[in-house]
Amino acid sequence: MDLQKEFWIKNMVCSRCLKVITQELEEMGITVLSLELGKLLVESSKNTNTEVTYKVTKVLHSNDFDIVQSEGEMLVERIKIILIEQLDELPLTLKVKTSEHLSSTLHRDYKALSKLFSSKEKTTIEKYFIKLKIEKVKELIQLKQHSFSDIGYLLDYSSVNHLSRQFKDVVGMSMSDYKNTEKWKRNFYDEII
Repeated sequence: MDLQKEFWIKNMVCSRCLKVITQELEEMGITVLSLELGKLLVESSKNTNTEVTYKVTKVLHSNDFDIVQSEGEMLVERIKIILIEQLDELPLTLKVKTSEHLSSTLHRDYKALSKLFSSKEKTTIEKYFIKLKIEKVKELIQLKQHSFSDIGYLLDYSSVNHLSRQFKDVVGMSMSDYKNTEKWKRNFYDEII
């Protein structure tokens, strides 16, 4: 009988490792039924429950990921993934407030989600989302295809001045200085917190 097991993965917020993890697990005799950001479903007919957990943990650790151990950690990872996915398609059009979107998607009260996120990550959801957006701004500056006004529009800022102030607060330099240095330092999404 095939054993199916689901894992939630901490800090898997980028798609760059999905292929490697799938390949490494399949080399160990574990079939990956689905792997998306933060969530893994595997199946094995040759391994016991303990062996599957051991092998999955080994592969994840070798790729700098951990298995989520609690429901609270799972919710925090889901919050991160939801926010990152919002930045996948530009222009960013926030039809509802981020708080309402998270609350309706996760079927939880936003105040409870916010408190949980802050206690686990030592920052607020809002500050985390701002940092994500600023990393996207850095990417768009490096592509050299958009003006600062266009970037502000693409990321749903009310004005380029608002974007400029936020960028300087997070990065410590103006967007112009960042663009002109060309010694660009960007962070992977899983390194933001």
